[in-house]
Amino acid sequence: MKTRTLGRTSATISEIGFGAWQIGGSWGDVSEADGKRALHAALDNGVTFIDTADVYGDGRSEKIIAAVLKERGGEKPFVATKAGRRLNPHVAEAYTGANIEAFIDRSLKNLGVETLDLVQLHCPPTDVYYHPELFGALDQLVTKGKIRHYGVSVERIEEALKAIEYPGVATVQIIYNIFRQRPHDLFFAEARKKNVGIIVRVPLASGLLSGKIGRDTVFAADDHRNFNRHGEAFDVGETFAGVPFEVALEAVDELRRLVPANVPMAQFALRWILAQEAVSVVIPGARNAEQAQSNAAASALASIDGATMEAIAALYERLIKVHVHQRW
Repeated sequence: MKTRTLGRTSATISEIGFGAWQIGGSWGDVSEADGKRALHAALDNGVTFIDTADVYGDGRSEKIIAAVLKERGGEKPFVATKAGRRLNPHVAEAYTGANIEAFIDRSLKNLGVETLDLVQLHCPPTDVYYHPELFGALDQLVTKGKIRHYGVSVERIEEALKAIEYPGVATVQIIYNIFRQRPHDLFFAEARKKNVGIIVRVPLASGLLSGKIGRDTVFAADDHRNFNRHGEAFDVGETFAGVPFEVALEAVDELRRLVPANVPMAQFALRWILAQEAVSVVIPGARNAEQAQSNAAASALASIDGATMEAIAALYERLIKVHVHQRW
């Protein structure tokens, strides 16, 4: 497992992390036992960065992480969580220092720690980024010792660019994958200038880029790939990266021709992301130990050759760009 530096946190972390949304909820039936096995497998294979949120299973994800880390003992991985989506209604004016601190206190308890490594505002409304008093409150929580670092998880490039104007923002979590290529046009360069760590989520476009989803795939009622196809529950960009399902399947069929023999498409898709030096860590999820192990193995793949990278860019331009590029 190769390592990278997480921006100005100076933490050295594995370039493949573990996204813990799947072991929390909204991905169909993932048992607690399977969730624990998946996390153990990731850690056994060199993963040292875990990303979760207080709303993943209403705290279930955070509690599973705490239990696994207690079982293992020894040196702890870097654990990032998120706060803000528990607000109801989820509106900008509710993002106050007091509300965020209350959520942080809950995550401290769920994770069984005295200080959180990293707290990210969890895809707040765009107007939140124009409230410097909130970022001042986060600075105070660092001073209090409740958090070591803070960052943001964003939906849109414009939100990311605004967020990194605040000197305390150490990281930005953003969607970036073969189907969502806009971040490398401008944002990655700006983040590198300011030494901001980049955490890449939805790297496999909700499983589409694993190559294992087809037109006949059936998703459980409690799987967001069923109930959020059109943004009914949260931003549609979080489900299949916002690409219309039939269009995405057509693109996946073409992408198969570019994947080397004996390389799983999911690993290939993760390797594509890691070609960007600005990326600190990519956080694929896993429903079981086998998926977690396979994800971690992507770090050992050889770099993708230039001709293949150009072919992927052309595929995006021809089939995908019109659906997503300016939207996020």
